[in-house]
Amino acid sequence: MTITGCSRTDTGVHANQFCFNVKTESTIRNIGFCRGVNGELPDDISILSCDDAPPDFHARFDCKGKEYIYKMHCSESKDPFGADLAFHYRRKFDIGKARKAAKHLVGTHDFASFCADCSNVSTTVRTIYSIEIENNGDCVIILVKGNGFLYNMIRIIAGTLIDVSEGRISPDDIPAVIEARDRLKAGRTAVAHGLYLNRVFY
Repeated sequence: MTITGCSRTDTGVHANQFCFNVKTESTIRNIGFCRGVNGELPDDISILSCDDAPPDFHARFDCKGKEYIYKMHCSESKDPFGADLAFHYRRKFDIGKARKAAKHLVGTHDFASFCADCSNVSTTVRTIYSIEIENNGDCVIILVKGNGFLYNMIRIIAGTLIDVSEGRISPDDIPAVIEARDRLKAGRTAVAHGLYLNRVFY
């Protein structure tokens, strides 16, 4: 039995939603599939729902877009209950500067500067529909929605916005960073455990 997932992620990355397809001749009902699989899975994975799909459905290639969040805990003190669930950032995050920088990333661009390894893709052009940055207490959430993403793209965007917050990169420098198509021009790659695949669209 072959399981086809909607995407690949780095070690340490989380998913609030992840879709896959599998072909089976079993007559078990969808609810029975969910219950049976959940009974065999480890505690950190759960099947949320199961639906019938056309025979030619492909979880990866039929995907129309994805939404990721990058979660930061911005405090001098660590959160002992979320050590592997958010990036512990010990400084104050400048949301105003980050939002100004993020506006330049929205739209269709060549995102080669935000790709750790572009050797396995035919094009580095992607479309970002929106980037929202919100905070609630010590928690900062960067929400990015687009039609597709390159290797480490979200983590590099998050790292670049962190560098913008720290003054290493100016918000007005972002168009030049995009135009350069050079990974060395963008910011750091933020740690994996702050990243979540949040939603998948079909």
